[in-house]
Amino acid sequence: MSKRIISFSPPDVGEHEINNIIEVLKSGWITTGPQTKLFERLIANYCNTEKAVCLNSATACLELILRLFGIGVGDEVITTAYTYTASASVIAHVGAKIILVDTLPGSYEIDYDSVSRVITSKTKAIIAVDIAGRLCDYERLNNIIANAKHLFHTSHKFQEIIGSKIVLIADAAHSFGGVRDNLISGQLADFTSFSFHAVKNLTTGEGGALTWKALPISSEIIYKQFMLMSLHGQSKDALSKSQLGAWEYDIQDTYYKCNMTDIMAAIGISQIERFPELLKRRKNIIESYNAGFRSTPIHPLEHFIKGNSSGAHLYLTRVEGVNEYMRNEIIVKLSDRGIACNVHYKPLPMHTAYKNLGFDIKDFPNAYSQYAQEITLPLHTLLTDADIEYIITEYRRITSV
Repeated sequence: MSKRIISFSPPDVGEHEINNIIEVLKSGWITTGPQTKLFERLIANYCNTEKAVCLNSATACLELILRLFGIGVGDEVITTAYTYTASASVIAHVGAKIILVDTLPGSYEIDYDSVSRVITSKTKAIIAVDIAGRLCDYERLNNIIANAKHLFHTSHKFQEIIGSKIVLIADAAHSFGGVRDNLISGQLADFTSFSFHAVKNLTTGEGGALTWKALPISSEIIYKQFMLMSLHGQSKDALSKSQLGAWEYDIQDTYYKCNMTDIMAAIGISQIERFPELLKRRKNIIESYNAGFRSTPIHPLEHFIKGNSSGAHLYLTRVEGVNEYMRNEIIVKLSDRGIACNVHYKPLPMHTAYKNLGFDIKDFPNAYSQYAQEITLPLHTLLTDADIEYIITEYRRITSV
């Protein structure tokens, strides 16, 4: 009998997505065009924001947000040590200094008191990470920023527009569809970056989007600035230039190239139409897992707290009483049973790039403790109820030994 194989996070795409792609291919327009613009409107509508911008990755979204505010050499940006590299690498991309802080004890969430302590007059932004889909405490972060306003100085026009304060950015790569304090992800931070990578709870294959709060400036002005920055500083996009007699354009600055294509957007349009059912299924799977692991050494991240609900992207667990070596052995045993697992995340100071920047995991004991016991189980909408029961049974059997 062949061994059962349960993939970790395959994309849930079907005939709806395929048909949308075919229509785009037949349309004669496959790069940034009407489908991308429609997808932006659908995202903005879902997130209750005035506008959204679609780019080729969440990393590009984060970087362009930093660049919008002129953040660069001599500036500092704070983020968590417990995240994927994209949350921090973009800080290096713009030439600013990466300031990493530990997590709260026994938590994957950024340590808010540590954030407050490391703010200086050089701090220009905070990038908070909504790990697994659970949103950070943005109200608390806003209070921290307000209390540090006396340290903040800038002459950059966009920073002055938002009130001459530290910019609060949500790395919401995991939290599309999440809700906190009756606000949906995309509304809580000054600017929010989403990922639509192949493994995410909503996918375009690759891709991302960004949104922002209402500001004392037209959202259209901000939108146009992102359009310039994402397409070489060109005053017209390709679709506008293609109109008869409308070839002429200007290059207004030496910017970047990170636009989304209509092929990608076609997938996203189908996904966002299906998203309510996809999110509901993910939440049902989480509830099944939670019920199956009660009264065991397996401790899941809580996705639903006091009326708040996550984007249900990842199912993180910690195994009580194990060390890093024992955790790895459990993952091997699960693999032997056909269950693909992962670890989210290896803290940044454990990676060569961040060691070379002077970071040491010994300075982040809470992050290391979380990592050493963490195992991420499959959480996707192609899982069957039988798959879920099998995973629960095997995980319980392995960890009870």
